[in-house]
Amino acid sequence: MASTRKPRAALAATHSDTPVAATAVPPRVGEQIQRLRAERKMTLDDLSRAAGVSKSMLSEIERDKANPTIAVAWRLTNALGVKLDSLFAAPKAPEAIAVAGPHDIPTLHGQDGGYQLRVWGPIDLAGSFEWYELTLKPGGALVSNAHEPGTREHLTVLQGSLEVEAGGATQRVRAADTARYIADQPHAIRNVGKGEARALLVVIHG
Repeated sequence: MASTRKPRAALAATHSDTPVAATAVPPRVGEQIQRLRAERKMTLDDLSRAAGVSKSMLSEIERDKANPTIAVAWRLTNALGVKLDSLFAAPKAPEAIAVAGPHDIPTLHGQDGGYQLRVWGPIDLAGSFEWYELTLKPGGALVSNAHEPGTREHLTVLQGSLEVEAGGATQRVRAADTARYIADQPHAIRNVGKGEARALLVVIHG
């Protein structure tokens, strides 16, 4: 009686020819909302008030820790001035090399002009890993409220000298020095020197 078993090689070929369905990846709605908000230079408070969505819920949505209902998503897109379906558009394939020119880098200024903060980190990393170029005029200060628990900052002075206040302590940091400190409590960076100071500020959220 002839065997009906297929040779092992034939079995392997049959298996490899079977198409495998691609796993669908859900859209990252929170990431889209955060990007649109940043493009419009809106703070969490701004969008929260405009959309009638609590700041805590909006923060959870942007970090993809909560999914908005259709009603909430509609209020957010309406406040951002875009159509609802824009949140579910397929993301574009990333470029192999993406170059941002000087005019593509957002820059924040202190109300009194005491500091300038250039946002070097990409928007999609905001809230997890951020880096900035900080320029402080003499007497200028960057005073911050507490960030999320576990957040730390790393400040490398490139020019001049700065004073860092964190966790009830104060430390002078000079050019080529790096200060690493807790940022889940109120903290401040001050230029107590006579000339302009520049530094690289890295924020790693908890």
